[in-house]
Amino acid sequence: MPVFQLNDDIAFPDPRDASEDGLLAIDGDLSPERIILAYSLGIFPWYNEGSDILWWSPNPRLLLKPQEFKLSKSLKRKIGQKTISVFFDKDFKQVIQHCAKTSRKGEVGTWITKDMQEAYIKLHELGWAHSVEVYEDQQMIGGLYGVSLGKAFFGESMFFKKNDASKVALYYLCQELTKWGFHFIDAQVETDHLISLGAEKIDREDFLEQLEKAQQTPTCKGKWTKKIKI
Repeated sequence: MPVFQLNDDIAFPDPRDASEDGLLAIDGDLSPERIILAYSLGIFPWYNEGSDILWWSPNPRLLLKPQEFKLSKSLKRKIGQKTISVFFDKDFKQVIQHCAKTSRKGEVGTWITKDMQEAYIKLHELGWAHSVEVYEDQQMIGGLYGVSLGKAFFGESMFFKKNDASKVALYYLCQELTKWGFHFIDAQVETDHLISLGAEKIDREDFLEQLEKAQQTPTCKGKWTKKIKI
């Protein structure tokens, strides 16, 4: 399949036309309008510093149903610690900065470039992007961020400074999304870590059908500021 060259028009080709590795298009911009349109179509930006903006629609897709999160005994003990506090949207900027600094196996540098950070901070300010923060003794030790659209949450990145801290963040996100009736968390591409927590691979066509259903409910925009564990 060809890789499509985007222009100033806020538009994307059909995500089903992505190449075998999931690459669909290049260039365009990181405006809120374009990013939100991309997510609504099952497309997301992912590229390295100095590269053109790359837009992806992988097949298969990795999804985590919030109610199917696998809680291990060790994580249950971690969650039970009274020294841990968990917040939503307390400090989105710090979370994305920590995620950008986190080294990952098999990766050189970070795909969370300065431009990506600025774009998602803007999405947060507009009420589309959200974070979960985990604190211990008033220090942030883990967290995650992503984008909410309809009843779908698109997970972007996680970080931890202490063992299991990012899992704690994901656990509480799943707890709240289950209460709110969210259909799934889009984990994008396969990782052993997320599969161990209950995520499953599905065909892109199935994902696009589920995404369409999830968007039939209005998006809960605005800050999700909430302290959910003392």
